[in-house]
Amino acid sequence: MTGRQNQVPIGSAMKTLTTTQDLAAFCDLAKAAPYVTIDTEFLRERTYYSKLCLIQMALPGPKGPDGGPAVLVDPIAGEMSLDPLYDLFRHTPTMKVFHAARQDLEIFFYEGDCFPTPLFDTQVAAMVCGFGDQVGYETLVKKICRASVDKTSRFTDWSRRPLSDAQQKYALADVTHLRGIYEHLSAELAKTGRTRWVAEELEVLTTPDTYIVRPDEAWQRIKTRTSSGRFMAIVRELARFREDYAQSRNIPRGRVYKDDALLELASTKPGSAEDLNASRLLLREARRGDIAEGILKAVRDGLAASADSFPAVDAAKVAQQVNPALADLLRVLLKAKSEETGVAQKLIANAADLDALASGARDAPCLRGWRAEVFGTDALRLCAGEIALSARGTDVIVVPL
Repeated sequence: MTGRQNQVPIGSAMKTLTTTQDLAAFCDLAKAAPYVTIDTEFLRERTYYSKLCLIQMALPGPKGPDGGPAVLVDPIAGEMSLDPLYDLFRHTPTMKVFHAARQDLEIFFYEGDCFPTPLFDTQVAAMVCGFGDQVGYETLVKKICRASVDKTSRFTDWSRRPLSDAQQKYALADVTHLRGIYEHLSAELAKTGRTRWVAEELEVLTTPDTYIVRPDEAWQRIKTRTSSGRFMAIVRELARFREDYAQSRNIPRGRVYKDDALLELASTKPGSAEDLNASRLLLREARRGDIAEGILKAVRDGLAASADSFPAVDAAKVAQQVNPALADLLRVLLKAKSEETGVAQKLIANAADLDALASGARDAPCLRGWRAEVFGTDALRLCAGEIALSARGTDVIVVPL
């Protein structure tokens, strides 16, 4: 224990940390704890990258989840370095516990080029433990902690100071109840032997490519039913310009132009300002200035692209012929396996996975790792005609053929 640790109260009284020294003191306490629960409040409505406004952290008490210190960390109230927090993230003896961690981790990745290790996400764990699809924090607090959460401050402006008492209480509740939720779910996973399943799921959350959007690859996020090479070349150039423009100016990509406008532009191929003004979907601000020039150049570049440089659309998906009867059987099997294991259906496989299997594809995520054990192996046997499905009362059972 270092001397500066005495600056952080051990009780559950509300305390806001505004200096690097106080943050370092709390992080030193956390390094001696088995786990720390963490949450953030941020704004993203007007920016491309999230603006971090508040960090909440709580530690377990000496005799259980309740009673340990819980603090708010205010990164915008003064001159504070988050280096002590990132040092805690790299301290492997302490588990870092989040709920629905993806957006939090994206912030920390861009702010500090760092991921918490090891990581536990209670939303993923809850889906494995039978709490349904993408279960919310409030539901887990009610079902596990037998408590309620006041959500009235959820959509307030977290960048304004001072924070109200209601905001502070709401923010702290997001990490104090999380302690009991984590202890319950981690014990359940250990009992059922599914801790590894959650670890597999969280690998993608600590991979940089999950959060990096490269302008050259932005077209892959655009949903279109058209596979024309020329059309897709224009889509690629329009998506590349939009992503680069949004990133460089830190504004939401939808403020440049939305996906439906992008697809309209790729279809109409405007060549002049007058053509842009004829668009039904383009924002007024995008019809002039830098954005208008960028759009027209992107269209010209797409039209000038050679055939051998067209985006490589997945030909297998374009030609995919789904066997609808088999897809329906796979859905029945998935529902049965979900009920049998208590794992949320969406975590095991999604509709696209099932359609891919029913069209003959064999690279779906549900065929790998723990998903293969739960569903994928039998799904392949069903596709091969090696098993059938039958009813026994209200249950669906697998029958070998």
